[in-house]
Amino acid sequence: MGGQVVRFLRDHLGHPIPSPALLGPIGNRFRREAKAFAADHSIPILQLGKPDRSRWDDRKLDHVRPYLEAAERERRFGVVAIVACQEFQWVFSARNRAGPGKVVSFEYFREERRVGIYYFYILDPEFGPGFIKIGTYAPYSAKVWLNGHEWAKRQAVRAGIEFAALSNGFATCDQPERLQAICDSFGPEHVQAFFDRWIAEIPTPLTAEDRAGGY
Repeated sequence: MGGQVVRFLRDHLGHPIPSPALLGPIGNRFRREAKAFAADHSIPILQLGKPDRSRWDDRKLDHVRPYLEAAERERRFGVVAIVACQEFQWVFSARNRAGPGKVVSFEYFREERRVGIYYFYILDPEFGPGFIKIGTYAPYSAKVWLNGHEWAKRQAVRAGIEFAALSNGFATCDQPERLQAICDSFGPEHVQAFFDRWIAEIPTPLTAEDRAGGY
């Protein structure tokens, strides 16, 4: 793990000393670009703290739902809201292994820390509501959340299949065999297509060239 960080900073980005100080500017650039992206597209950034567990309506999705519903009514696909918050994540940290007066030698390791997170909530034509969650500190982890039931509903509508929907599934269907075939056709390539489609649109901590370096 530590070797990957060193190779990325030294061999790929060209820094002779793979200092952890080089990671901070990457996260700062991402924050700036996320704010600029929101401003350019008139997307609200919701600054949320820790959810109030005594309330049933204080989840991130509850705060974003009005924006998703408005976009759905307008058939407006894309990022509808961004949630900025802090969460505990496993990130890269470093310490100097060299003693006083010796050449600096950094050792990288993983530790759990509270860091900034951005949730890009998206209304997608294939999946409906979903989000891409990106950390602001190395290794800049990304997570995709989607609902396969919503994907199947949208495919069924396009296929002309009538059904009664549940919040997370189907109650009845006039052509269950065709609906089952749609559900069976769902695979990881659909999730990958969502990720590729929107990662190309939203800001990310690492540029395409950075990611090509294998970090």
